[in-house]
Amino acid sequence: MLTSIIPVWSELDLMSQVYWVITAPATLIFILLLLMTAFGSDADTDVQTDFDHSFADGDGIPFQLLSLKNVVGFFAMFGWSGLGFLSIGVSPPFVILLSFFCGFLMMLAMAALFYFMSKLAESGNMNLKNAVGHIGEVYLTIPGKRESMGKVQIKVQGTLQTLDAITDDAETIPNESLIEVLKVIDGQILLVTRNIR
Repeated sequence: MLTSIIPVWSELDLMSQVYWVITAPATLIFILLLLMTAFGSDADTDVQTDFDHSFADGDGIPFQLLSLKNVVGFFAMFGWSGLGFLSIGVSPPFVILLSFFCGFLMMLAMAALFYFMSKLAESGNMNLKNAVGHIGEVYLTIPGKRESMGKVQIKVQGTLQTLDAITDDAETIPNESLIEVLKVIDGQILLVTRNIR
């Protein structure tokens, strides 16, 4: 069956040979990248940009059209669609045009797929920075001057959470008191102050 897909090299015209030279390695690399992604050994394959740092701490992943996966996907689709158009007798200029179009659609589809997958993963993760400035209620007494941790109940990203909290206030904040979140320490502990409004 494999021999029916891969033709005899000497029987191919120049354009078909060029398309096979593009298609074969692009397809192998594409499969390898998909396997690496599926098994979690995905290397940092995205093209780095000057604004990468601005998306740290869960601010979101930008829509990236140019990444290694997308470019390899472009060449794989470019090659296979070109070979398909050549096999049905489409004229060479149209083959190039149509295969570029198919490759670009593949690139766009892959960029959209990875973008929306990252958004789904991101939406499942709670970012405590979203609690800063919000009002909550003390669940377990919070000793003053950071002597030890207490717990507060507060809505974060639409869900009521019970979270560790400390305070710089001189006095202990008793149960059922209202607090305001000032900042997040070490990504997991809320620094709060008593809300007396």
